[in-house]
Formats: sequence, C-alpha cells, structure tokens
Amino acid sequence: MTVTTPGGDSSQPWAGLASGYERARAREDSLDRIVEWPAQRELLGEVTGRSVLDLGCGNGGKLAALIRDGAASGVGVDISGNFIVDPPPGLELIRADISGLESVPGLAGRRFDRILFLQSFGYAEDPVRTLQSARAMLAEDGFILLTRTQPIRYAVERAEQNGTSLGEEYFATDSFSYRHGSWNDQISLTKRPYTMADLLNVFSAAGLWIETTVEPQLSEEARQRFPHKQAWMNKYLGILMFKLRPLPGASAAGR
Repeated sequence: MTVTTPGGDSSQPWAGLASGYERARAREDSLDRIVEWPAQRELLGEVTGRSVLDLGCGNGGKLAALIRDGAASGVGVDISGNFIVDPPPGLELIRADISGLESVPGLAGRRFDRILFLQSFGYAEDPVRTLQSARAMLAEDGFILLTRTQPIRYAVERAEQNGTSLGEEYFATDSFSYRHGSWNDQISLTKRPYTMADLLNVFSAAGLWIETTVEPQLSEEARQRFPHKQAWMNKYLGILMFKLRPLPGASAAGR
C-alpha cells in the first residue's frame, strides 16, 4: 500500500504505520526508549496532580506512565485507535485527527497543564492552526512539550539518495517521499521539508515562545551498549525538543 499526502504532512498514513511504530519503539535499542523518552520525561518535570493532553499519543503508553507517576488525569488523541488494553484509571483515549482539534469530542472547553506533541506534530495539516488550538487549551502556567526530527536528518538522507549536497537539500522546498523500513516498508510517506527557521516561525505565528530547547544524546552507558545507535546519531543528529509557552497577550484565534 502507498499513502501519500499532497500539499504536506497528514495524519492519515499513521493509521497504517502505528502498529509497526509501537513494535519498533518497544525494542531494547530503540532511540525512543534510550534517548527520546528519558529526555522528554526530564523536560516535563514533576507531573503529580497535573492534567496532561497527549496529541498523537500512539498507543497511549507514555501517557499511562505519566498517570502512574502521579498525573491526576490524562487524555490521549491518536488517529490510529491502536490503544493499550486496560488503561489505568484517569486515562482517556480518543481516536481522532490532531489536525482538527476544535472538533475532537471531549476536548471542548477543557484545559490542561501539559500538552504533548511527541514526534506527532509533523502530521498536522496546518501546523500554526494546530498549535493555536493546543495553546487555547493550556491551563494557567501550562506549557507545550513538542519534539520534532532534526531537519538536518532528512537533508542528509535526501542528499545521499539524490547525489546532491547537504545545502541543496536542506533549503529545498519540494515535498519528498520515503518508506520507513523498520515500521512498514509498504507505506510511503510524503512530507514537506522544513528548516530551523521554518520551525521557529511556526511557533511565533502560533503565539508561542521557546522557554527551553534540548537536543538529547545517548548516555555514556547507552553509547557503550548500542554503538550502532551512536553511529546513527553521529550522522543524522536525532531530534529537537521544545518547551513552549504562550506569548503574553497573543490571541488564540486565527493567524
């Protein structure tokens, strides 16, 4: 099966990729397990008594872990509906598209202390609108934790594939397609490239400012145990993590 997303990223291919992603994430040497989740958890800080909304939550496993760590309640939204069985009390899982948060059943009028986009933000059809909708659901003193793949990674991969230079591919504007072999090599994703400037400008247009940025790396122990993952990180850099807060006085409606 081939699934493309004309005009940019979309949540739709995720329905076919979700189960493969969860299998890959569960591996002992998955970068999510040894790099991303530890760094995400540290950035979130103390969650006791907090309400958490996870947008693009996958099977909801991370949200369940936060509930076990003391979060008062959690809501997970994902298009796949491939959720964990028997979620803990206080965890609500909703099958819906993050590109239309305004119409997701059960979210209207609610506020959350922490809102997560853990590698899901790239599937939003209108990134600014999606972030504005999320910002409108933040409780007082709440923040958004957003992680995205380093744009350099895709540029390196395309340069290798096309026999071009890193600079050419980093600043390219044409959409590109690829298959994720470790998830499901029968599904082709079509994505729009982005630069760091593109990403930062989306945050600004959505009325958000960056409180903290993290570029997580493997621990020394993980480097020793999984040298092949360190080699991958040396080449493709990994991911970016942002702790985002609303700009004072910014409107949540429209651009």
